[in-house]
Amino acid sequence: MVLLISFYFLSFFILPIIILFYTSLVTFAQFFWEKATAPVAICAYQLSFSLALTACLINTFFGFLVVWVLTRYDFPGRKLLDAVIDLPFCLPTSVAGLSICAIYGSKGWIGQFLLDHGIQIIFTKWGILIAMIFVSFPFVIRSVEPVFEQIDKQLEEAAWCLGATSWETFLKVIWPTLVPGVSTGMILSFSRCIGEYGAIVILSSNFPFKDLVTPVFIFQCLEQYDYTGATILGSVLLFFCFILFLFINIYQHFQGRQQTAAS
Repeated sequence: MVLLISFYFLSFFILPIIILFYTSLVTFAQFFWEKATAPVAICAYQLSFSLALTACLINTFFGFLVVWVLTRYDFPGRKLLDAVIDLPFCLPTSVAGLSICAIYGSKGWIGQFLLDHGIQIIFTKWGILIAMIFVSFPFVIRSVEPVFEQIDKQLEEAAWCLGATSWETFLKVIWPTLVPGVSTGMILSFSRCIGEYGAIVILSSNFPFKDLVTPVFIFQCLEQYDYTGATILGSVLLFFCFILFLFINIYQHFQGRQQTAAS
């Protein structure tokens, strides 16, 4: 069983990553710095990470509010809302892009109104941000909801009896319990945003130095038969994500140890 799991893990996860880095750093070593630090590549990195972080923070805030409503209140349509949240999981991203385009396009319900007031959504950075928010929204909710449901309400009542305000109860009783779920949801949401392609390629103009993100830039390199550039860009993006997630996991580890010691 151990050998089977190891073979599966190596074949479908470890080896592709190793080959990607090996090809970038060894096979294409003479082109690595030129391709990885090209001005258009730097701009694509910055746009991808900044928009992914923005979408992640927005999803975390509104996702927490949705979780609070779903777990603390009972209202007509609650089950339907809970089911609709999972739609981005199974919806093809190209269909998501078309749906968003139909709403925020120049002839869409919202897009036409905004365009009349000088605000364009489609073929701008705003369209990319909306696409990232749409495809990554469920991750925060599904990561926080199980943790929220396990919070003992008697702890909140005890805090109130001891004179704590609602805000103090949230910060000292509820929030420390939710931190692992929230951080996990943020990581998953950010990862989904960074790797998004299908919806973004429809909603943005994909022009360099304007609204070209790294996944779309990689595909453009492939379309131009620039396999060297695509491989190097992919390895750089993967390296940045690995370093970021490594620091986040180290932070979670030390935070978990502090909470265990405090308890």
